[in-house]
Amino acid sequence: MSLKNPQITKTQTETALNLKRLHSLPLACFRFTLFVLWMLVVLSSQSILLFFKLDAAKRWPMVLHRVFCWILGIKIEVRGKICRDKPTFYVSNHASYIDILVIGSLLEGAFIAKKEIESWPIFGYVTKLQRSIFVERKRTQANTQKNEILERLQQGGSLFLFPEGTSSDGNRVLPFKSSLFSFAQTLPNLPIQPISISYATLNGIPVGRMWRPFFAWYGDMNLMPHMWQMMGMGTLKVIVEFHPPMKAEIQGASRKEISTLCEKVITFAHNDALHTCFDIQKKKKS
Repeated sequence: MSLKNPQITKTQTETALNLKRLHSLPLACFRFTLFVLWMLVVLSSQSILLFFKLDAAKRWPMVLHRVFCWILGIKIEVRGKICRDKPTFYVSNHASYIDILVIGSLLEGAFIAKKEIESWPIFGYVTKLQRSIFVERKRTQANTQKNEILERLQQGGSLFLFPEGTSSDGNRVLPFKSSLFSFAQTLPNLPIQPISISYATLNGIPVGRMWRPFFAWYGDMNLMPHMWQMMGMGTLKVIVEFHPPMKAEIQGASRKEISTLCEKVITFAHNDALHTCFDIQKKKKS
């Protein structure tokens, strides 16, 4: 995705160019080297654990993702209380491949991911190692995919879903797609926990609207050039807020009602987190 846009003002363009100047080539090279080395550890260790069907294969990905976050300079601020029931269905907004690393570092479970991710370089294989369920948004596949999700949950495995269906620019939450919430009517006692993810600050400075494309990955952006740019940008703080799990609220609700409720909770918290960061920065300046 090109940053050029006829609607972008001169001031906004200058902001983007100034941010590009923050890119450190030595830092990017250092992080890239560590990233590749750790990836070799990931591929070998998790493959062995899965081959021998060891229980550690469920927990080890959390360690792998935490190291990835450390390598990339991602600091996570956790708010709220994580639901530890097994299984739990976690629902989150989605702006980047970074979300996979962040959520994977905090929770034990597998992702429900769109089919295209399976062919992504690096992240496609990492999500496979985490026993992700890859889905196609086709009506002909709906029952098969629903059964696969139900089977995994009935086995006690928690799942993560990005119901927007694609990644956003990080400035807003896109409308949720409700199709994959249909299982909730089959498992009425399953806790569904909304999670909001917000890219808050870069090196302590609030990440503004023109800055988020350096971290959010969406549209027709190329993955590897985007990762290279991001690797040299400094320390990114990500706010992850866990909202109260829904049980009683969704009794008898339709999949669309459940989806809408999750969307409202996450959208409000995401907007609030971004505005709060700017308010704190203004107070510091004053």
